[in-house]
Amino acid sequence: MKKYKNIRSNVLMEALNLINGDREQVYGTPKENFNKIAELWSVYTDHKFTATDVCNMMVLLKMARLKNGAHIDSSVDAAGYAALAVEVSEPC
Repeated sequence: MKKYKNIRSNVLMEALNLINGDREQVYGTPKENFNKIAELWSVYTDHKFTATDVCNMMVLLKMARLKNGAHIDSSVDAAGYAALAVEVSEPC
């Protein structure tokens, strides 16, 4: 990965690489994968979740981890989930 002069660019570029990487080949499209997770969460909790909810909840999970101190991986993941939330909320 190319290193940029500031951490914010490195975090965003790493998130960009992750959300555009090969995970889709393994897990399906983000919309498919997060819809599947939403279905399971909905059954488990008796509360209706959407794919967007899943992304937002994952951002919150990463924020909870960051309460224990800065950790680049959690920041990268939070940025990625935030970007994916916009994608899965759009009609495709």
